[in-house]
Amino acid sequence: MWLLLLLTGLRVGSAQAQIRVTGSISDASTRKPVPGASVVVQRTRQGVVANQEGDFNISANSTDTLIFRAVGFKAQRLPLGGSGLSQLIVQIKLLQDTVMLGEVRVTEGRPDRATINKALRNIKRPSTAPTSYVKRPPAPKPMFPVDSAAPKAPTPTIGSPISLIYEQFSRAGKERRKMAEIQAEEAAAKAAEQARKARIQYNKNFKDNRGYE
Repeated sequence: MWLLLLLTGLRVGSAQAQIRVTGSISDASTRKPVPGASVVVQRTRQGVVANQEGDFNISANSTDTLIFRAVGFKAQRLPLGGSGLSQLIVQIKLLQDTVMLGEVRVTEGRPDRATINKALRNIKRPSTAPTSYVKRPPAPKPMFPVDSAAPKAPTPTIGSPISLIYEQFSRAGKERRKMAEIQAEEAAAKAAEQARKARIQYNKNFKDNRGYE
C-alpha cells in the first residue's frame, strides 16, 4: 500500500481521542483521482465517499482502522495506531485489482432437437382452468326419453309407391341393383370355390383319387 502521511496538529493525552483524517484517493498506476471511493471505519462500519477529485474527510478514534475501497481496486487498510494526533492528512494510492474470468465455451450452430424438447418439457405450463371460476350447474335432464337415432331411408314397398318408382327409375336405384347383382355373383363364386376345395379334400381319402365323382 502506497501511503504519504503528513502529520500536523498537537498531541493529546487520551489514546481514545477523536482524530480528523483528510486526504485524497488516486490510482497508483495512472495517478488519477478515484471518485466515489469509500472510506469506512472498521469498528463502526460508518464512512464517507470521496468526491469527484478523490478528496475525503472523516473523523474516527485514534485507535481505529480505516478501510479504503473502490470498484476495480484492491481494498487497503490504514491503522491510525493511537498516535494521539488531532489531525491527519493522507494520500491513498489504490492498486488495480485483476479479475480472473472463468472458462467460457462457445459452440456454433443451434441446439439439437433433443435438447429443445427437454427444455420444453421442463417448462411449467399454467393450468388451463382459472383458480377462481364459477361452477356451472349441470344441464337439465329431459322429462321424456328422446330418440336420438336418425331416421332411416324408406324401404320401397307397394304401400309407398313414390319410393318404389324412385327406386326403379333413378340412377341411385340402378346403381344399388347393380351392386346387389355383383355381390350375389361374388357370393355364388365364393360358395362354388368352397365346394370345390371340399371335394378335393374329400377325394384324398381314396386311392384312385376319384371318390364319389
